[in-house]
Amino acid sequence: MAYRKTPAVQARLDAQRDAVLAAATELLAERGYAACSVAAVAERAGIATGSVYRSFPSKAELVAELFRTVVGREVEAVRAAAARDYGGDQHAQVATVIGVFAGRALGAPRLAYALLAEPVDPEVEAERLVFRSAFRDVIAAAITSGVEAGRLPCQDPELTAALLVGGIGEALVGPLADGRAPDDLIPALITFSLRALGSATAEETSPTRLAPTGATP
Repeated sequence: MAYRKTPAVQARLDAQRDAVLAAATELLAERGYAACSVAAVAERAGIATGSVYRSFPSKAELVAELFRTVVGREVEAVRAAAARDYGGDQHAQVATVIGVFAGRALGAPRLAYALLAEPVDPEVEAERLVFRSAFRDVIAAAITSGVEAGRLPCQDPELTAALLVGGIGEALVGPLADGRAPDDLIPALITFSLRALGSATAEETSPTRLAPTGATP
């Protein structure tokens, strides 16, 4: 008969797994992916190295789950921003989504750099692509609504959104690596994005007004 964990044993294992992920998140935010060795995570969590391996068989699996956890928070933040009531104004919707995304990234630059650009193992790179796709889909949905309502010119929403995500990510890499950014970076990203949508009101929309920085991760 296969051994079946009791609820108490499973609860302890789940708590230990959560502690490992919390320790890894701290290290990622402080020093990036390279600092998340199993030994370092175990030391930060206050457990033996072998205990980490009971939850995650390898560093790659640990960091992949770490990325999924942290990225999940970022995706939820931009989805929540997109879900606000904009009265059908897709320009304001896209501007707010980008403002929240960029504001959160710049609020935690070391963590955001790890999520967006730091060299990683293939398993983690796959999670990064999922992150970019999820962010693209949020913007694409807003563009689709705008095109269908006649508020935006006819275009391929997924292509436009992918171009925006790629351009915004590239624009953020340098400031994130340096740990500082120009004060006008987020308004500039919003202005660029509104122009890319083909909006006739891009010049009239105030990037500063539409660019909430959001909470840091």
